[in-house]
Amino acid sequence: MLRRGLNRLCGGDEKRVDSRTIYVGHRPCPPTEAFIPPKFCDNRIVSSKYTVWNFLPKNLFEQFRRIANFYFLIIFLVQVIVDTPTSPVTSGLPLFFVITVTAIKQGYEDWLRHKADKEVNKYPAIRLENGQRARTYSENIKVGDVVEVVEDETFPCDLILLQSSRDDGTCFVTTASLDGESNHKTHYTVPDMEKDLESLSATIECEQPQPDLYKFVGRMHIYKHDQETFVRSLGPENLLLKGATLKNTKKIYAVALYTGMETKMALNYQGKSQKRSAVEKSINGFLLVYLSILVSKALVCTSLKYWWQSREGQDEPWYNQKTQKERDTYKFLKMFTDFLSFMVLFNFIIPVSMYVTVEMQKFLGSFFITWDKDFFDPEIEEGALVNTSDLNEELGQVEYVFTDKTGTLTQNNMEFIECCIDGFQYKNRDSCSELDGFCVTDGPISKLQEKAGREKEELFLRALCLCHTVQVKEPGPDERTELDQVDQVDGLDQVDGLHRPLAQAQEERGFIASSPDEVALVKGAMKYGFTFLGLESKTMKIKNRQNDIESYDLLHVLNFDPVRRRMSVIVRSRTGETMLFCKGADSSIFPRVKQEEVDRIRTHVERNATEGYRTLCVAYKRLSPEEFAEAEERLQEARLALQDRDEKLTAVYNQVETDMSLIGATAVEDRLQEEAAETMEALQGAGMKVWVLTGDKMETAKSTCYACRLFQRGTELLELTVRTLEGGRRREERLYELLQDYHKKAVQDAPPAKPGVTRSWATAQQEYGFIIDGATLSLVLNPADANSSRYKSLFLQICQNCCAVLCCRMAPLQKAQIVRMVKNCKGSPITLSIGDGANDVSMILEAHVGIGIKGKEGRQAVRNSDYALPKLKHLKKLLLAHGHLYYVRIAHLVQYFFYKNLCFILPQFLYQFFCGYSQQPLYDAAYLTMYNICFTSMPILAYSLLEQHICIEVLMDNAILYRDIAKNANLRWGPFLYWTVLGVFQGLMFFFGVRFLFSNPALQDNGQVFGNWSYGTTVFTILVFTVTLKLALDTRHWTWINHFVIWGSLCFYVFFSFFWGGIIWPFLRQQRLYFVFANMLSSVSAWLTIILLILLSLLPDILLMVFRKPKTHVRQKPRLTSAGAPKSPRASARPLLMRTFSDESNTVC
Repeated sequence: MLRRGLNRLCGGDEKRVDSRTIYVGHRPCPPTEAFIPPKFCDNRIVSSKYTVWNFLPKNLFEQFRRIANFYFLIIFLVQVIVDTPTSPVTSGLPLFFVITVTAIKQGYEDWLRHKADKEVNKYPAIRLENGQRARTYSENIKVGDVVEVVEDETFPCDLILLQSSRDDGTCFVTTASLDGESNHKTHYTVPDMEKDLESLSATIECEQPQPDLYKFVGRMHIYKHDQETFVRSLGPENLLLKGATLKNTKKIYAVALYTGMETKMALNYQGKSQKRSAVEKSINGFLLVYLSILVSKALVCTSLKYWWQSREGQDEPWYNQKTQKERDTYKFLKMFTDFLSFMVLFNFIIPVSMYVTVEMQKFLGSFFITWDKDFFDPEIEEGALVNTSDLNEELGQVEYVFTDKTGTLTQNNMEFIECCIDGFQYKNRDSCSELDGFCVTDGPISKLQEKAGREKEELFLRALCLCHTVQVKEPGPDERTELDQVDQVDGLDQVDGLHRPLAQAQEERGFIASSPDEVALVKGAMKYGFTFLGLESKTMKIKNRQNDIESYDLLHVLNFDPVRRRMSVIVRSRTGETMLFCKGADSSIFPRVKQEEVDRIRTHVERNATEGYRTLCVAYKRLSPEEFAEAEERLQEARLALQDRDEKLTAVYNQVETDMSLIGATAVEDRLQEEAAETMEALQGAGMKVWVLTGDKMETAKSTCYACRLFQRGTELLELTVRTLEGGRRREERLYELLQDYHKKAVQDAPPAKPGVTRSWATAQQEYGFIIDGATLSLVLNPADANSSRYKSLFLQICQNCCAVLCCRMAPLQKAQIVRMVKNCKGSPITLSIGDGANDVSMILEAHVGIGIKGKEGRQAVRNSDYALPKLKHLKKLLLAHGHLYYVRIAHLVQYFFYKNLCFILPQFLYQFFCGYSQQPLYDAAYLTMYNICFTSMPILAYSLLEQHICIEVLMDNAILYRDIAKNANLRWGPFLYWTVLGVFQGLMFFFGVRFLFSNPALQDNGQVFGNWSYGTTVFTILVFTVTLKLALDTRHWTWINHFVIWGSLCFYVFFSFFWGGIIWPFLRQQRLYFVFANMLSSVSAWLTIILLILLSLLPDILLMVFRKPKTHVRQKPRLTSAGAPKSPRASARPLLMRTFSDESNTVC
């Protein structure tokens, strides 16, 4: 018992038990056994972080993990404990403001999560209790409960389907809330299920909860009286996921399998890593510099204080005698407390409020992306989506773009173009494809007898009608008009000699599938006279060219997966013949068919791929009764396995799909996305390297790269594929030889690139493109030879010197490996991944910035992305305009915060040299507290949200401007040093300019002189006006908001100074500023000094703006069409020369 307890405490049981047993209806199985109900989590969904009881301690703990907050907490405690020159309020109030604002923001977000959780947990549900329907809430459902779900209701938890109101034992669901797919998916009841669920005695043995939406392994044991126990396999087709909705089915009964936080939906919203931008790293570096300056100032003042006090008569002057306690204090302890006091006095050089301003800028700035009307797509009626606002400025620093092909560069809107049957081409009449100006047609296309035999034709078309997972949705009266527009197939009386009767009823039929390829192939078969009528009770029906109905029993579906790259079905005809039909990529089909059949088809496949079409090969195999019996036995055994079920099924699939006969191939066109070529060209003009990572075949992907202008006509392609590695020597030796050859050509012999030169300009430099496939990439990234780690280095250097890189035949994991390799290389370049499908999620999560396209392959990429866009063309504006502006804004915000705080504290430091290092503050406590919170915070926040130093149209038309901010240009040490020197200059000007004013013995009409608080107030007034007007000088894009916050902040400072000094406040023991501000402004000399010092402090900026050579933005010439007209008429209507006056240049639009 002790060992069991220790195991449970240390997690031993959790590691040992990899499956769970569920008792259906909480009934013991068999009934004679003792029943001990297992314990599982309840069905409550908890996405919130806090509760009422732990919000305060947990939130404070999280906030004080941030270094700046913890630093100011220490400073505040020092002020409370040690006798310091400033009040604890000066540090405590800004810290309290920052902590409070952040806590309110996080508390509000968590309240919204609580609200959403309550809505989900209080969702009404029905469960069966003792044969009776009982209404309850979703949160009360337990594992093992049998629940009833009616049409259009959402499943309350993960369920196993037991009964359906449909006669065929199926139900239809939509998973739009899970993966964005709105099509209906078919799910099946468990075979041999009892009609009366009250008498059902069964257990379910299944895997522990895991987040993969499309994987599930389990089996059900059904116990019947005086009969042998039945065992049925359970898979994803039996599992109904929480969040999915029941459709086209009146009601179903199902048993709860996973509940609450163990459902797949809940598991999928956990574990997403937090990404941090490069700007935060720069901020940390600058903080260390200013912290060093702070410590240095405190050390200098402490040392000089004790040096000054060591002089005779200075340690204990007659007017400031020490107490006995001070005389008895240890000198080193006194020195340490003095050091802490100076640290407190100068601590405002560290801008604690900068963090909350940066957070507010990122949060509010993300709305500008969401509100951008240019991102709205009327087709899907959606705009851009921001999932992570922390990376806005990272959009302006992208150096590498990794993009998927299908659905990202292309539309994923498939259209059947042609097919090849037994070596003969079948093509739509009057259609031809052009490649390099030549019309390509293969083989005879006019007469039936010149084509394949009728038997082969019909076999091929039957394969297209049977080998798929397409569903047929019969339209209702209200849907008929809509489906006519969406799913009807153009009626052609004759296609390549194949006569097809026009069937209006079939044109109204709606096809639903998980992949648009399958719908295109089924519609392609309709063009040649074979129509798929649907699947009913495991029977597939098709209508042939003679309008006869053919029925086939669907025995098994060997599902598609990215590794096999093919799918198969096993069907039985009414004559009793068992056949296997298989379709897939040529690389996965050709090795499994006869070689002489491959030679007849290969030419067509390669030509279609060169033209940019997606190709699939179709094969078949007749199974003898013995072969089918053996295959079925092995399939059943593999499907009942709880451990390694996928691997065992794959092994069976591979064994069955051998010795097939190749029938033909299909060509489907996937057209380019709107403005895909212009977008890719703009990204390359901005200095980004574009890599295409796709699972498609090389020829198809290469053609797409040419169409997108990633490869130009003069680009020399360096190919590193399995084909180029063929030879007599070992593949590793040949690989190393090719890498060295390509490295010499693209790296060693290439002239150094000139900065600012885009590829669209005429240059004599040879451009290179690189092509690699998945198999060769495995050799590069995972070499078998221990001494072959140099492969990766050579490969990376070659790719970095190429204008574009194409990686084809890639597995999803390899996509992530490529992104990780580039992300971790020398220089740590900023990477961006963009894709639209589930196979792109790994690279989207791996990159610094992940972007999902709201495409036709579901919304998994969108859910896991940082930003989501409706179309690829929107990426251009997101990076070149929004990214550029966000980066410049936040860089200016960060530099400005450090600058204004240096101006603030430097006079305080200089003042110590004139007050005997006595830690006397220069500014009143109210000014110390309000400086960063009220007087200077709003103008820089408005600037960081609204500034456009170059207008958006110019940024879009001049992609080369993106290079000006590349590699964190505005947050390097050079600009940081400029802002620091400017802060030191202005701080010196403030202090010594006012000191020169105070050399006048009579500053007031009555002949009196100003005191030290008047001195500090004068310095502070010049400081506030100077740093605010400095920001006004930097502003290029004025809005009413900028005017309001800039002039409003100055007016508020004047009003506050009059108000604070004009009233005797009862809670203050010392009224330091009583009428100080009013007396100061009564002096003409003070007015003159304030105005003069403000002008002198801003003079360097004014001179820099006047004498700096203005920049001109020359618009890149638009490419001409064949008619000689520019591609973009809008671009040609704008002036070519744009005048600028500084690095953050003003451009007249």
